[in-house]
Amino acid sequence: MMTTHADAQSYQRWLAVAIAEAQAGAAEGGIPIGAALVGGDGEILGSGRNRRVQDDDPSAHGETCAFRSAGRQPSYAATTMVTTLSPCWFCSGLVRQFGIGRLVVGEARNFHGAHDWLAEHGVEVIVLDDADCVRMMADFIAAKPRLWHEDIGDDEAGKG
Repeated sequence: MMTTHADAQSYQRWLAVAIAEAQAGAAEGGIPIGAALVGGDGEILGSGRNRRVQDDDPSAHGETCAFRSAGRQPSYAATTMVTTLSPCWFCSGLVRQFGIGRLVVGEARNFHGAHDWLAEHGVEVIVLDDADCVRMMADFIAAKPRLWHEDIGDDEAGKG
C-alpha cells in the first residue's frame, strides 16, 4: 500500500522521464518503451529503456532496466513504477515480486498488458492514456511489426 500522495502533475513529470528513455531507445534502433522507478518521496530512483535489441538481451525490458538502475531498496512498497506502455507479464511479475505499490502507465491502447492483474493484487494502477505514448508506440508497430511481435512474445515474429 502506498504511503505517499501523488497527483496528476507528478505523474506527468515522471512519465516525461520514461518518454525520454523511450525516445532514446528508438534513436538507438530499439523498441520505444521507457520506464522509471520513483521513490516514496517522489524522486526518480532510476530510469531505463527497453534494450533488447541494443544489448541482444531478451530480459532487458524498460521496466527491468529502470529497476536495475535504481539499485537495491530496503522496501519497494512506497515506490511507483512508471512506464510508457502497459507492462507485459514479465514486467508485471517484477512489480508483484518486489511489492511495488503503484504503477503509472502511459498507455494501454497499443498493448494491454497485465496491469489489470496487478490491480487485482493490490497495486494502485493509473492509466494516463497519454497521446504521445500512444502515437510513439503505434508508429513503431506500423514501421517494425516483426520486431514488435518478437518483443511481446507473439508467434507472428517468426513469420514473413
